[in-house]
Parts: sequence; C-alpha cells; structure tokens
Amino acid sequence: MKKILLFALFLISTISFSQNIRFEGVILESGKTPLEMANIMAVNQVTKGMDGYAITNDKGRFVLNLKPNSTYLIKLSYIGMENKQITVETKTENITQNISMEPGGIQLDGVEIVREMPVSIKGDTIVYNADSFKSGTERKLEDVLKKLPGVEVNADGEVEVEGKKVTKLMVEGKDFFDGDTKLGVKNIPADAIDKIQVLRNYNENSILKGVENNQDNLAMNIKLKDGKKNFWFGDMTAGGGTADDNKYDRYLINPKLFYYNPKYSINLISNFNNIGELPLTIQDYFKFTGGFRSMMAKGGSNFNVASNDLGISLLRNNRAKEIETQFGATNFSYNPTKAWTLSGFGILSSSITDLETKSQTNFLQPNSSNVASTENRNEIAHQKSNLALFKLSSSYKPSARFQFDYDILSKFSKQDEDNSLLRQSIVGPLSNTETILTAKKQDPKSVNQNLSFYYTHNDKNIFALEMQHLYQDEDPFYNANLQTQPFGFAGYVAGQNRNDINQTRFVKTNKLDAKLDYYYMLTPKSNINVTLGNTYSYQSFDSSIYQMLDNGTKNILTDASNTNRVNYNFNDAFLGLHYKILTGKFTFTPGVSLHAYNMTNSQLGTDFSQNFFRVLPDFLALYQIKKAETLTYNYAITNSFTDINKLAEGFVLNGYNSLSRGSRTLENATQQSHSLRYFKYNMFNFENITGFINYTRTIDAVKSRANFIGVNQTSTPFNSDFAEETLSGFGSYGRSFLKNYKASFNTRLNWSKFNNQQNGVFASADSFTQVHTLTASTNYKNLPNIELGYSYTVNDYNNSKFYTDKPFVRLDYYFLKSFSFVSEYEFYHYYNKNKTVENEYDFLSASLIYQKTKDSKWEYKIAATNILNTKSLNDDSFSQFSTRTSQYTVQPRYLIFTLKYNL
Repeated sequence: MKKILLFALFLISTISFSQNIRFEGVILESGKTPLEMANIMAVNQVTKGMDGYAITNDKGRFVLNLKPNSTYLIKLSYIGMENKQITVETKTENITQNISMEPGGIQLDGVEIVREMPVSIKGDTIVYNADSFKSGTERKLEDVLKKLPGVEVNADGEVEVEGKKVTKLMVEGKDFFDGDTKLGVKNIPADAIDKIQVLRNYNENSILKGVENNQDNLAMNIKLKDGKKNFWFGDMTAGGGTADDNKYDRYLINPKLFYYNPKYSINLISNFNNIGELPLTIQDYFKFTGGFRSMMAKGGSNFNVASNDLGISLLRNNRAKEIETQFGATNFSYNPTKAWTLSGFGILSSSITDLETKSQTNFLQPNSSNVASTENRNEIAHQKSNLALFKLSSSYKPSARFQFDYDILSKFSKQDEDNSLLRQSIVGPLSNTETILTAKKQDPKSVNQNLSFYYTHNDKNIFALEMQHLYQDEDPFYNANLQTQPFGFAGYVAGQNRNDINQTRFVKTNKLDAKLDYYYMLTPKSNINVTLGNTYSYQSFDSSIYQMLDNGTKNILTDASNTNRVNYNFNDAFLGLHYKILTGKFTFTPGVSLHAYNMTNSQLGTDFSQNFFRVLPDFLALYQIKKAETLTYNYAITNSFTDINKLAEGFVLNGYNSLSRGSRTLENATQQSHSLRYFKYNMFNFENITGFINYTRTIDAVKSRANFIGVNQTSTPFNSDFAEETLSGFGSYGRSFLKNYKASFNTRLNWSKFNNQQNGVFASADSFTQVHTLTASTNYKNLPNIELGYSYTVNDYNNSKFYTDKPFVRLDYYFLKSFSFVSEYEFYHYYNKNKTVENEYDFLSASLIYQKTKDSKWEYKIAATNILNTKSLNDDSFSQFSTRTSQYTVQPRYLIFTLKYNL
C-alpha cells in the first residue's frame, strides 16, 4: 500500500513538473530598488482562474509556475506603489523578466488585488485567503488550517504558527470560547471561512502594545464570507451505525449554529454520541484558562497552586474501550454601546468511559537500570465525568486612553471512577497475585476573577492596574480494598478478611495577585517600567484516613501521623524595574525585581515561618534580522515555591501502593533559565524555519526521598543539595514547492537530569526523549491529494529505551463535483531496546461524502473507523524510580451513516 501511494505521489509530481514553465524575475521600484513582499499573480485569460501567485523575497525576486502556450494577465500590487498589469504569453521555454513599479497612491482596485492573494503580510498580521488552499474535502476549520504554510494543528486541536502556540481564537474580532482553540478548530464550518488572520505580537490591550514585549503572543481571527454575516449558519448532523462487537448501536447527533453581526454574536454547539468523539476531554477542562493571563510572570516568582486531581481520565482520550458523551456549549458577544463589550460562554459535558488496560511497571535499583521489583496489572475501570465551565467578561473602552476589564471564570466538575485490577508483584524469586478494588471521587470547583484598569495620562505616562483572585475548593476521596496491607498505619486493626482503606481530603485556596505598572516614555523607542506587586495566598488542608472493618464499622485512624489540619499563608511583595529600548534592529529589555517573602504554616499545634529577601534579574534581547526573521534571547532567575500539599506532614494515600507525607520546613527552589529562539518566514516560497533551545538549572529543587518495600512506596519531599538540569530543543523546517506541494521536517529533543534519594541512597537519573517527524503533501483542486509522513520516537529512561516507528498517510479527493473521499492510515511499531516488549498495530479510517453541489443543503456521509479492527494501543512512561509500559484496549471497528443539513 505504501509503495503504491509513493508511486502515485511521484507520478503526480512528474506530470506537474513536466507541464509547468517558470516565469521569474525581480520587481523594482522605478527600475532601481528591489521591492520586498510585493504581490504578483497570474490570471489565465481563458479560464479566468488564478494559475500562480507569489510574494517577492528580500531581493525582490519572484517565481511563477505557469502552463505552456497560454496567455496570462500579470497583476502586481505593493502598498505605496501604483498597481500594474502586464500581459505575458508563455511558450515552452522559461521566461525571465524584471518589472518596474512606480510610486503612487493606494487605489481601491489595488486593495482587491491584495485580498485575492493566497497569502499577504501587513505589519504583524499574516492573512491567508482560505479558498486558495481548499480542495473541496474540507469540512471544519481544522481541515483548512492543516493546509496553510507555516501552520500546524496537533491531535488535541492546538494550533501552532512559527512554532508558537495560538492562545486566542476569534471570529470577526469576537472571542470564540476564550482560552482554548479546540472548540473552534473542530466545529467552525470550512465553507463559512473567508480569511484567516494570524496576529503576531498580539496584545488585546492596545494601550500596552507598544510598551510591553509580546513576541511570544499569537492570536488568530477568522473572517467570515459575506453570506455568513447577519444570518444564522451552521449544520445539523444525525447518524447511526453499528460496531464490530455488535454490543451497542452507534449514534451521533451534532447540531451547530452560528450568528454574527457587528453588534452581537451567538454560537451554539452540541454533540451526543457513543462513537468516541470527545468535544472536551478532562485534559481540556483542566487546562482551560478562559484567557486569564499569568500576570505575575515578569515578577520573577512562581507560586504553584497544585491540583489534587486524582488522575481520572487523564490519559485515554477517545481511544478508550467505550465512551458515551453528551456535550453542549454556547458562546456570545454583545456590544450595548460602541465602548462596551459583554462576552462569555457556558460549557456542559458529561461522559461515561470504560477502560481496559494491561501494564508492567519495573521499579529500578538506585543508580541502575537493573530491576529491583516488578508489578504487572490487568485493570478494568468505569468512569463517570460531569464538567461545567462558565465565563462572563466585560470590557469598557470609551477612548484610546482608558480601558476597564472584568472577567470571571467558574469551573465545576463531578468525577467518579471504580477500578478492578489483578496485580502480580514480583520481588526476586517471590511472586504474589491479588485482586484490588479502588474507587475515586472528586468534585473540585474554582472561581477565577480578573479586574484591570489601563490609563494613558499623556504621551509620556501610562498606568496599568491588574488584580486577579482565585478561589479553589477540592475534595478528593480515595478508597482501596486489598487482600494485603502494605503500610503500617498507627491504630490499624489487623486480621480482617479484606483491607478496606479510605482517605478524605479537603483543600481550599484563596490567592490574590495585584500589581501596578507605571510606564514612562523616555523617547518614542524607549521606556522605563516600574512595577509594584503583591501575591497573597491562604490555603487550608484537612485529611483523614479510616478503615472499614469486616463487620461494617468505621475505624478512624486518629493518630497525628494519619491526619492533617494545616493552614498556610504565603506573601510575596515586590518592586520591579525594567528598561526597554529599540535601537536599529535590536530590542533590549533588562530588568530586576526586589522581593520580600513571608511564609507561615500552622500544624501540629505550632507555627513555622520563613522570611527573606531576594533580588531577581531578567533580560530579553530581540534581533529583528529582517521583516520576518527574528532571533530572541531570554534570561531569568525565578524563585519557585511549593504550595500546601508538600508541607502537610501527615500521611496522604496517593494510591494503593503509594503513601507520602510532606515536610513543613521545605524551602523554595531557584531556577536559572536561558532560552534562544530563531524564526524565519520567507513569503517567496513559504519557507518557514523555527528553532529554539532552552536550558534550566535548578538549585534546592524539591525532590523525593523514597523508600521501597517490594512494589510499595513511601516518600517525603526534601530540598536537594545537587543541582538539576533540563535541556530542550526544537527545530522545524517547512516550505512549499511550486504551487501544490508542501514538505516539512521537525525534531524535538528533551534531556533532563534528576536527583533523589531511594532507600537511603542518593539516586541520579537521566531522561532523554527524541521525536522526529517528516511530512510531504500535495494540494490540488482537481486531483487526489496525498500526505505522506514518518515519525520516529525514542524514549530513553535511565538506559531503558523505548522506540516507536510511525509511518502515516492521508488521502483526500474531491471528484465529480459532488463526492469527497478521505482516508487516513497510521502504522505503529512499538518496542524496547532488548525487544522484550514489541508490538505492531495500525489504524485505518475512511469516509465518503456526497453533496450534489457545493450550495446544496443536504449532505450524506458513510464513515468507517478502525477498519483493520485493531484491539489495543501501547504507551510508556517514566518516573525517577521506575519505567512503565502499558497496553490499553481501544474502540472496535464501526460503520456510521450520517445525514447533515446545512443552514
């Protein structure tokens, strides 16, 4: 199959190359100075279609690949120049011709020419004309984005441009479920999209755009076609089918409605299915920020509010054995006046998930890859999850000098998991098998509020006041029912038929961040920024352990070692000073902050306090090599603080084989970080090069002092005397060839060195991960399109290596002006260094869509997933004491027929 596809790609490429001739040259201003980023396109005078387009490079050069023996109208445009048109007749030979443009005013028809260009750049904005990249098989925004040069979309719906993550998605300038791009990427109809704007150096507050460094901020705005404005649009999809196991009928109900006009917008999305589609995963829920910024980042302190999440549904995505989902979401924006905008969203999601997993965990000897003990598990889990998110935002901007914003984001969830597992523990020649039952329940909730004022007094003085409050309430409950009891709890009653251990936890957090920034403009290209800020956090942690006896009574383990009653206050007051200057192609921003820290934890009837001062420097240098080529260096020293979870000195039951307790005397860790990032985007051939390297050295890192008895572990945290290091790098190269070809290669490397204590011995471990990916694709209007790729992953965990070879191919074809065919194939070869673990599996899916014409309301689709009926997947993971390989059952093959009505 792969040989056939490779031959097909070669054949298509050969035909295309043989039919093209090159029209190239240089565009000059008044016949002298080369014009960079001038637009040039070739319109076929017979078909009236655009056969070629280009944007000149920094030397004014362009190349168009045209058909032989044809007549073309060559259109040229450049801001500040008179638009120009020339006629070119091609023969069978290449043509070289320089073209001169003359200065003049911007004309309306010139604007139209720019709008027709597939890609154009204006300042910090890249504009893609969506129709120029569509082949006819696209159904969602995701399908269009994957075809744009320099744009990548991963499996989680996260969008990257220039190697940077897009953090905000808008439609017609209005937020679309702020804080996450997945819902828009997976749901906005492709046929509604006119332009896709990538907004680089984005700052949603125009007052601060010129004084802050925004080089890492990216936003994306979707411009709709005229026929989609002031009208409801969307689609209503319903379908049914059958699975290979014949146990369940498969169904899908998925209505989506959108409405946009200048004053207000409404988006409605729902999805009810049992075919594994997850509009919002648990991972999405916990990372959904609602657009809230990390406003204290430049202060130099990092206070981490840890999650007490029990790990329910964090890994399996939509490849569990069974998933049934009910999902509904709405997003709105409303302008009561020109100066005032109200917006927000509500999301409700409910899912039932069944998991079936086999795993092997090897616990290593200290400073060795030799196995000290092994735990084999066969697990069956049943999970229920209910999620809710609500956000309301208000932005009032009566003038360019003043802006007042308020946001509130609420998150609620209710999650349950029942797990039955058969465990085999192997320690030397001894082996023991037992059945373990566990239960997890949690109902976490949080409310995050943001209040901001921005005021420009005059051209020299700018003020910004920002405040953010977080309230978080967590109540995880854990139950483990075992045949043997691995831990010696004080007050525990032995001799029971089963060991039924339970733990309740209640953790509350109130955290308030506030800072006042004053910017003084020394010159139009330099300013001084003075920051006065404070972070205050109050947390409480209550936990208790009890045993259920065979007779049904509760034995509460009241010993101080089994309970926690802890309060923790953290305060960081700081004064920061930064100087920013633009000189030539360079931007420099040196800075320093002075911190006064105060921390007190109260437990066991006493208080323990720490008070100290720190001076934390930081530095940024940006070299703007060319308009679309930059080199950025960042340096910072950061103080990182743990929260109450690692300070509580009573036992916490992390799992049936893992017990931990905190240390109230823990100190902060100090990180020294360096990062270097390079980016280049060449509009001449859509070449994009991205590379970065990050190095972090941490002293006084909070690590674990672990003691193992067989496969059971107890641990306490401590500040390591040895520095830890992390080195990571990423490189990506991609470009377009001719008009219809695109190829890219990227590599991601990550090396980490860890230091811990294991059974009283200092233990050092290394982790090195490599991921290399090569892809090549075509983008024709009237021919089959193919994407070929290969990914190679190496995970080296303390000299235990795991490899994954993954070739993949995607075929899409729009034919007979009514049919769309899409098929995807992935092959996995998973193995370890010694081939003691080895597995091969693959996935094939295909769909055929019939829509009589592109304007037809009705659409019919038949789709098959997991056509090869693969039963399971593999993955591996690493901790500083063990390696784990897992195999989990996936959903069976199924066939679905759907009917869609387009509004």
